[in-house]
Amino acid sequence: MPDVETLTPDHPLVTEITKALAGVNDPEIRKPITELGMVKRIDISDGGRAEIEVLLTVAGCPLKDTLRRDVTAAASSVAGVEQVEVSLGVMSDEQRASLRDNLQGGRTEKDIPFARAESLTKVIAIASGKGGVGKSSVTVNLAMALAARGQTVGILDADIYGHSVPAMLGIADARPTSVEDMIMPVPVPVEQGNGLKVMSIGMLKPRRDQVVAWRGPILDRALHQMLADVYWGDLDYLLLDLPPGTGDVAISVGQKLPNAEVIVVTTPQQAAAEVAERAGTMASMVNQRVIGVVENMSYLLITCPDCGKQHSYDVFGSGGGDEVATTLGTRLGYDVPVLARIPLDPQLRAGGDTGEPIVGSDPAQPSATAVTGLADSLLRKGRGLAGRKLNLQPVGR
Repeated sequence: MPDVETLTPDHPLVTEITKALAGVNDPEIRKPITELGMVKRIDISDGGRAEIEVLLTVAGCPLKDTLRRDVTAAASSVAGVEQVEVSLGVMSDEQRASLRDNLQGGRTEKDIPFARAESLTKVIAIASGKGGVGKSSVTVNLAMALAARGQTVGILDADIYGHSVPAMLGIADARPTSVEDMIMPVPVPVEQGNGLKVMSIGMLKPRRDQVVAWRGPILDRALHQMLADVYWGDLDYLLLDLPPGTGDVAISVGQKLPNAEVIVVTTPQQAAAEVAERAGTMASMVNQRVIGVVENMSYLLITCPDCGKQHSYDVFGSGGGDEVATTLGTRLGYDVPVLARIPLDPQLRAGGDTGEPIVGSDPAQPSATAVTGLADSLLRKGRGLAGRKLNLQPVGR
């Protein structure tokens, strides 16, 4: 733990306040501020007045008010502290460099942490054959459901041209913080959970209406930067919202994250199913495993005015999810199940427009419970190194 300056080093409250501050996490990095060297000074005056100076990583830290509030609350909880005054300073270039080295474990190369053999993060790419099937809605709500169950979750909006994840989470105007050459993903609080970490190319544009018009090599570089230059920390799950189809980004993800698993999203109609099969086939071509199919807009529930019961209607036909799962299972040579059937729900659509995903805003809705069931099925699989490629090479004697 970095040393803390104090004008009253022998005062017993200094030790107790330092212990209390060890329970305060930086809201972006999500590590204790005492471990990050952010607590510069603690001073105790007569009458139990505590003066605490905390160093921000950058001057424009967007969550400085949250940090001030958390530090004040932690110090105020110490018996004998009657008043707390928190001042905020800014780290020097040397301190930021030390923080970066601390977070990166001394690594200087820009490798992708999730591609390492020892990574325990479950990387799941959400793919679709075409747009308009609700792939981003599934990604956002699934992430919320996993986070609400105590998982640490990151979302990478890899749909470079059609990035919609920030707006769906209500953070369309948020901007990430940079520490040296590291980017902090934007945090999204989740009730009764660990919250989300989100990164999207939309957060790096000067204006929301600016168009991204990049070709293959630049797309590949942008994807690598969002994986390697962003400090994601220790994630249980990283969800990638892929662009629809089988283009450059899908290929790059396969090359950079060979251990990623793929969920294919489709809708019930046959035309959509045929296109969705191509997305699953592309995953297998880059040696990724398709773990299942999600049929979105599967049916519409309507309450009957006569009997008061709910009846389901196949607005977009039926059988598309089953067809994709069967075809991919035959083609890939292993079982590809239908993991969830999510009903067509105007509230789910509205939640995406307002930035309030339905899993958080109305978890009792049938569409929300369907996504929650999907999260539960993934959690039952667990995470670990079993069955994964470890990139080990035999060594001659």
